[in-house]
Amino acid sequence: MKKSNYYLLIAGALGVTLVTAFSTKLAVGQSCCSAPTDAVTATTVSDGAVKPDLLTTCPVSGEKLGEMGKAFVFTNNLQEVKLCCPGCKKDFDKNPDKYLAKIRAADKK
Repeated sequence: MKKSNYYLLIAGALGVTLVTAFSTKLAVGQSCCSAPTDAVTATTVSDGAVKPDLLTTCPVSGEKLGEMGKAFVFTNNLQEVKLCCPGCKKDFDKNPDKYLAKIRAADKK
């Protein structure tokens, strides 16, 4: 095989690998800043629907939602949670009850 054909073969294989890796990242909720996420999509369960998050600010950072781009949204125990960015998910996971209490307090207002 000619050397130039060999390079084309390798470049083609790498291209397929990169496209597959990129597609996989998008499929599992990869964010624009490349932070992997474990986001769960909102679903309805036979016992009840997911409660919406009525806060206009991130319960973790206090930042107004939408100022840093699209809100990072996931579901935790049938409660929708909106964070300003995927980076706040790590802090949320350390103490979810604290942040869920803030979200539920907004329901009462």
